[in-house]
Amino acid sequence: MIKPELEFVYEASGDLDPPREIGQVVDGTRRIIPIVGGGSVKGPKISGRLMGNSADWQLTRPDGVTVADAIYAIETDDGAIIQIRNKGLRHGPAEVMDRLRRGEEVDPAEYYFRTVPEFIAPTGPYDWMNKSIFICSGARYAAGIKLWVWRVL
Repeated sequence: MIKPELEFVYEASGDLDPPREIGQVVDGTRRIIPIVGGGSVKGPKISGRLMGNSADWQLTRPDGVTVADAIYAIETDDGAIIQIRNKGLRHGPAEVMDRLRRGEEVDPAEYYFRTVPEFIAPTGPYDWMNKSIFICSGARYAAGIKLWVWRVL
């Protein structure tokens, strides 16, 4: 058996606009969370900023689990643009999830928020991002988000 290890890559924070409700659809409730940028990306492997004009297209399933599907980009301090598609799950006790939806401050330890980011990086110093699997844990705030990204070794 080979047990994978994790290498910390970066912490990101981003600003979000209020959700745009699509409403009830056949598989749950859908909404769009605009990512307006303004956030930072800082870590031992990469640094820069989150670019805006992006979104997280969310589905909340009948079982209460929110499925995230965000597409956005990082502009690194040295000028590279890296596209990210970040898919994952967020769930917790109903009262905790209601507090999150109302924009209240909630300790991230009270709910599960994990994603699997996929990177499309240009050839060059960030090409290693095209060749690995990554996992992410997150925290949602009223007008923002924090993400912690690790590379699976």
